[in-house]
Amino acid sequence: MVSSKFTAIDALSDFSDMLICGVDEAGRGPLAGPVYAAAVILNPAKPIAGLRDSKKLTASKREALALHIRRDALSWSIARCTAGEIDELNILQATMLAMRLAIESLSIQPELALIDGNRCPVCAVRTEPIVKGDDKVVEISAASILAKTARDAALMAMHGMYPQYAFDQHKGYPTALHLERLRLHGVTPEHRRSYAPVKAVIAGASA
Repeated sequence: MVSSKFTAIDALSDFSDMLICGVDEAGRGPLAGPVYAAAVILNPAKPIAGLRDSKKLTASKREALALHIRRDALSWSIARCTAGEIDELNILQATMLAMRLAIESLSIQPELALIDGNRCPVCAVRTEPIVKGDDKVVEISAASILAKTARDAALMAMHGMYPQYAFDQHKGYPTALHLERLRLHGVTPEHRRSYAPVKAVIAGASA
């Protein structure tokens, strides 16, 4: 079943009788760490209050909602592509791969995958892009929350390995603090070498 949020979106009216999953990613912009994607099929018999774009939720609220989603969804899956895979494929293709893997790893195969954004992965399931879907479609909101909390957990683990980089504070994004630590300490195996600020540090170190 499609959630009630679809009723206001005319373009989605044809999907009302289909089993759908929502799909979203987290971590396209950071200089370090994997990109994550999640796919979620919600259970209409167990609605979850408070679902919205993960970026508009506090960390504690995201974590609480992630527990509900994992417990009450009909099916959910999380996939990732590493920094090395991002460098090899490029971030767009790595994101599409992570999304496809998340969809294919669901224990229940949906009839339709609604993808946040304007591009869709190539997969066996029918896909439709929804621009700003993470704040329009609750299934995509749920996927947004799972992808974000999974990536945040991975970056906290990276902080334990490389505490001098303060990954617990910037989560790999190109903040002033991260760029300062990157210039000071150099590039880790978790950094995306194809990204310009990381390339610059590597070039400076080899000069």
